[in-house]
Amino acid sequence: MLTDYGPVLLLFGVILAFAVVNIFVSELLGGRSSNKAKTTAYECGLAPEGNARIRLSIHFYLVAVLFILFDVESLFLVLWAATARTFAEAGRGPLVFAEVAVFVGVLVVALAWVWRKGGLEWDR
Repeated sequence: MLTDYGPVLLLFGVILAFAVVNIFVSELLGGRSSNKAKTTAYECGLAPEGNARIRLSIHFYLVAVLFILFDVESLFLVLWAATARTFAEAGRGPLVFAEVAVFVGVLVVALAWVWRKGGLEWDR
């Protein structure tokens, strides 16, 4: 059983060693300089103005969470599309297509519900 996972464990070991060596080398060879421009906040090339602790509406965060939710769900559709041919060759194409149709239907209903409730308007 270990022979099945040996290459994967070896790859993780190489990745871990690479990361540790990079951190160690950058600590040894990295420059140490500090100035006022280096410690100020960077906002798209403009001088920062105002307080960084402003209050945002909760609707902004709700829209962000909904974006992430629908973005991850669209990733599932891309993965399904990448494997659709193998399902069709195995004779399970119509069943898998029906499952994905139900999944997309639930997404459409959820998006319509959020849109109707005004959840996509974060600048209220």
